[in-house]
Amino acid sequence: METEKIEDELFSKVDTGDCEFKQVGDDDEGTFEGYASIFGNKDLGNDVIKAGAFTNSIKNRNPKNIKLLYQHKTDEPIGVIESIVEDRKGLKIEGRLAMGTQKGREVFELMKMGALDSMSIGYRLNPEGYKYDPKTRKRSIKEVDLMEISLVTFPMNPKATVTKVKVAEMTERELEKVLRDAHIFSNDLSKHTASLLHKSIHVDDQRDVVECIKALTNKLKT
Repeated sequence: METEKIEDELFSKVDTGDCEFKQVGDDDEGTFEGYASIFGNKDLGNDVIKAGAFTNSIKNRNPKNIKLLYQHKTDEPIGVIESIVEDRKGLKIEGRLAMGTQKGREVFELMKMGALDSMSIGYRLNPEGYKYDPKTRKRSIKEVDLMEISLVTFPMNPKATVTKVKVAEMTERELEKVLRDAHIFSNDLSKHTASLLHKSIHVDDQRDVVECIKALTNKLKT
């Protein structure tokens, strides 16, 4: 039991805060970006990641040495992390899926559909890296040794969802579903708007849905 407790302390998995990621490349590239962790946001496990927790990991590791996994499966890498930074909001990454593999293509397709819309981090933690409050049962984490970032189905934080999807990689039907599910328009208007957007947005346009709607509105006014 004591050995298991030590191992659990050394390697933890956590989803913290609003995870948002967006596709930024075409289907051949499989690129995306977003936040794998949000500072100051308590997850369902009562963990809170503090700003600066990833500073040493970013300083000491090449981004590609921090593994990009699927569902925290260490035997299932699905691509590479090409950029990783801390900003005022949290841990922001740019990743590229291995589109030459079946899993990479599957994951990218699920991301476009919104079926896979969350990220999670895996890290090593030492006793000096956190503070536990027995009254609130909250663990404040000030430093971690970041090992991996995973694309996951069920995040520990229920707010961890995709907020931006790139129009250039979407079919007309996929775009219609995004508009409908986001309650931006009614079902009929979503279908009509999706058709207009799909026809009006150039293939190399990398704006997100909201920006494209604004562009289309401005175009119709002129």
